[in-house]
Amino acid sequence: MSFFNWLNGNEETQKERRKEVREAEGRVDTEFAAEEAHLDLREEELDIHKDRVETGDVVLHKDIIEEEQTVNVPVSHDQVIIERREVDHEPSDEPITEEETVHIPVTAETVDVDKHTVVTGEVSAHKRSVEETEQVRDVLHKEVAEVEEHGDTDIVRED
Repeated sequence: MSFFNWLNGNEETQKERRKEVREAEGRVDTEFAAEEAHLDLREEELDIHKDRVETGDVVLHKDIIEEEQTVNVPVSHDQVIIERREVDHEPSDEPITEEETVHIPVTAETVDVDKHTVVTGEVSAHKRSVEETEQVRDVLHKEVAEVEEHGDTDIVRED
């Protein structure tokens, strides 16, 4: 037995060693199988689903505030002016009577305040959809075929 034969063992032992390695690695030994063999190659793809979730809300409401307002309104009223003057003792044909009354109506403007409501503005709200791009990252796995050649092989690759 030569040194190389002793080192490598005989051909039968080498085949057994390769078969044990393939079985340990989960590979199928097709040495005694049919003329053809195949591998299914798989890879992962991303399944992306979008859900609409509530992220907040907007509430429109009115508050009532009080604001005091001062308005100057011009008003008028009657003023009675009493004037006395001396007369030079002029003669009169009328006798002196018991009573004589003069009635003078006096008027004044009064301010009456009422309130009424008017529309001074409007607030409206609406939603719109805005599209953005969000980047997602993940690690995907993919199976690829590797062809190993051992010894003298004649392989034709048809890709």
